[in-house]
Amino acid sequence: MKPQQRRALIEPEQFVRDFPPSKRYLIGVSGGRDSIALLNLLVDLGYKKLVVCHLNHQLRGASSRGDSRFVEKVACNLKLDCEIGSTDVGALAKRSKLSIETAARFGRFAFFVEVARRRRCLRIFLAHHADDLVETALLNLFRGASPAGMAAMRKISVHRIGKTNLTILRPLLGVWRSEINSYIEQQGLKFCEDRTNREMSSSRNRIRHRILPYINKTFGRDVSKAIWRAAAIWVDEESFLDAMTPVVGSRLNVVELRKLAVPLQRRAIVDWFRLNRVPNTGFDLVEKIRSLMEPSSLLFKINVPGDRHIRRRAKTIFIEG
Repeated sequence: MKPQQRRALIEPEQFVRDFPPSKRYLIGVSGGRDSIALLNLLVDLGYKKLVVCHLNHQLRGASSRGDSRFVEKVACNLKLDCEIGSTDVGALAKRSKLSIETAARFGRFAFFVEVARRRRCLRIFLAHHADDLVETALLNLFRGASPAGMAAMRKISVHRIGKTNLTILRPLLGVWRSEINSYIEQQGLKFCEDRTNREMSSSRNRIRHRILPYINKTFGRDVSKAIWRAAAIWVDEESFLDAMTPVVGSRLNVVELRKLAVPLQRRAIVDWFRLNRVPNTGFDLVEKIRSLMEPSSLLFKINVPGDRHIRRRAKTIFIEG
């Protein structure tokens, strides 16, 4: 593969301009083909100060430990700094009553943020690609997410844990898995094959290996690009609505809230939930808050997790407890 073909995969003009290769960045590397491809692409583009970050999820015993050793060796060969962490994701999932997938994601981001704080580096490259975007959009759709949920994967986004804002860079979101496979093959790159990628206990794997192929067969064509385009449109519309949504304080002003269009009311309420750290918010809870805005509402109190309550007094909605 020619150098210009390698670079075309990740639209280097924008990333090199906005994120100069001379600066330090973290990069999440599982050892799989996607992250190994991204790592090598960035090194080719001149990113020489990358800090390779790998988390052992402790889900596959010796195989997981082998992945960690492999990533460490790759980083060493490329003369890059490397951070290896370890989290018992199975125990975390059980303790927090989360799925393995969700617990693994929480564990990874907690690790990334810990490294970011220690290294004083608040930007990280991740290897999510176009197929991941399609699978995430479908997964969130089936869970009843809003367009914001279906547009959750963006090329540039900010993930906040505590007081730390970690900027996430996903340069491969416009690149398909088949293109990455071709790059890996032509460059002769070695990677770790995670056998859990074929297990049907994972919701994402069921979408990838069963649901999407069934949809393609039903429609007689590959629908992935259509879903990808829809998700791209949602991303742009979400950015526009973000700019239109007013900044909320610790209390909601009912008069001001009622002046907004319904979509902006919902977004303002969701932002208010985040500000007040109200977990597990969904459509039903948002609509209950909207019902508090009405003078004829029969609701006086809404219970939320943490032994707290949402109330309305006069023209203000607030949380107590």
